[in-house]
Amino acid sequence: MARRAATCWLLLCAAFAVLSLLVAVLPSDRLDWRPTHLAAEPWRVVTAAFVHLSLTHLAANLAGCAVLALLGWRADLGRRDVAAALAALPLTQLGLLLRPDLLRYAGLSGVLHALVAIAVLTLLTRRGRDPLIGAAIAAGLLLKLVTEHPLGPALRPTPGFDFAVAPFAHLSGVMAGVAGWGLVRLWAALAAHRRLNSA
Repeated sequence: MARRAATCWLLLCAAFAVLSLLVAVLPSDRLDWRPTHLAAEPWRVVTAAFVHLSLTHLAANLAGCAVLALLGWRADLGRRDVAAALAALPLTQLGLLLRPDLLRYAGLSGVLHALVAIAVLTLLTRRGRDPLIGAAIAAGLLLKLVTEHPLGPALRPTPGFDFAVAPFAHLSGVMAGVAGWGLVRLWAALAAHRRLNSA
């Protein structure tokens, strides 16, 4: 059966992948996350997500975009989920302000973690098997976060990667995804209440 609602989600994942590819040919020193530059260069709260430190880094996050596109298609994630993801994009980087020792950050992995959190929350609110699937994904996500020790050192060398991972960015992404999901649902509930009262 066609999943029309998920088309927006697929376009979002494709846009994230394309932007990552386009930014790969630009100088990263004006686009990555640097908290000391934020006041003068606020665009970094968005552009940092699309900067990657190596081809391996880029390839890993492009693969993540593909996996999340498939998840969103299968879960029939819709426009509200896309709106939550767009809200989570800058919130993920802003959350890094809680780690002032993280002097530089780049990459889409934090935002991809936000998308996973959004998918989980949507699945948990449905009926049938979806809440079980959401709970299983949530358990895997929580286990990943715990084993990464996001409150430990700001950067961590990881076998198989030619760059240091910033585990706190993953936690920040999850928190941003939860916040974005909640804000969009709250906005929708308030809009529905206003329509009801004006009818």
